[in-house]
Amino acid sequence: MAGPLEGLRVLDFTTLLPGPCATMMLADMGADVLRVEAPDRMDLTRVMPPHDRGESTAHAWLNRGKQSLALDLKDPDSVALVKSLVADYDIVIEQFRPGVMGRLGLDYDTLAAINPSLIYCSVTGYGQTGPYRDRAGHDINYLSLAGVSSHCGRKGEGPPPLGIQVADVAGGSHHAVMGILAAVVHRQRTGDGQFVDVSMTDAAFSLNGMAGAACLAGGQEPGPESSMLSGGSFYDYYQTADDRWLSVGSLEPQFMQRLCEALGLSELKSLGLSQKPEHQQQLSEAIAEAIRQQPLSVWQERFAELDACVEPVLTLSEAARHPQINARHMVIDVDRGDGTQQRQLGHPIKFGRTPCESRHTGRPLGADNEAIKARYES
Repeated sequence: MAGPLEGLRVLDFTTLLPGPCATMMLADMGADVLRVEAPDRMDLTRVMPPHDRGESTAHAWLNRGKQSLALDLKDPDSVALVKSLVADYDIVIEQFRPGVMGRLGLDYDTLAAINPSLIYCSVTGYGQTGPYRDRAGHDINYLSLAGVSSHCGRKGEGPPPLGIQVADVAGGSHHAVMGILAAVVHRQRTGDGQFVDVSMTDAAFSLNGMAGAACLAGGQEPGPESSMLSGGSFYDYYQTADDRWLSVGSLEPQFMQRLCEALGLSELKSLGLSQKPEHQQQLSEAIAEAIRQQPLSVWQERFAELDACVEPVLTLSEAARHPQINARHMVIDVDRGDGTQQRQLGHPIKFGRTPCESRHTGRPLGADNEAIKARYES
């Protein structure tokens, strides 16, 4: 089945995680992605452990369904080839610091002169403007400057280092895809290309969501355990007798009633909606004491058919085996390119109830050089 983005051609100059994840999503949805890499400056995901049959699992996942072109962008011949390619491509995405593509002669203005309908997306930590535009950073830094880290975690323990890259992926990758596809719609309407400036810090700042609204318009500074959803209520994780964890999100009255009945705490159900911290603490302590009496398996069985917004905290391996995850085709088998299969995370957006088909895993560096050069140098 052809993906909804079939026919869109993407020239990808990104490395590491944010940009490659964005172009992987575009490739999963049917776009034709050509990844340009420097032969003398290896993308670190190519060597990042662990490895499967000699190939980094991160690289195989991020670069599935893409072609690979090795070019030294400091070489005038390589720059000339890129300019030839741009005439036939819809989208360029790059992840260098501001000004780098300009020094190479591959900035938006230069390439848009060749192809006025070109959509050009730059993904950076801090964006193309502002005093931090040239500053280095990583996911943890963007979340910190965006105010996100300040209201996560427990009082007295400091912000938690997260197991996923929120600013990189939810910030950089997803917002790049949104911006690019919005520019595609704009081009369909007007015929004009577009420059898309994605800052991972901007995107992380926007993810403050309801806490941001409360702070900016309501003067309420968020902090750890200061609100209903940040540990300041019974909405929390609770340890079981076998040192596993149960998530409890029974905010609405009907869910709170079922939770309390299942835990033998019916007399406390009225405390669920109380705004008084002492009531929330009393309820949290009672829930914690009840849950620590039994192992996770008991609670899983008890809440399996009970609609109370209570779920086990699963390991990633357990999540991959969960019937809901499997029913949604979120674990897929991707052809390595030699007829064998590798298990990977699936594409999260479904079209017409049919999962997007992911093609072969990441190509060797420069695997498509000869074919691409022959096409554009003839």
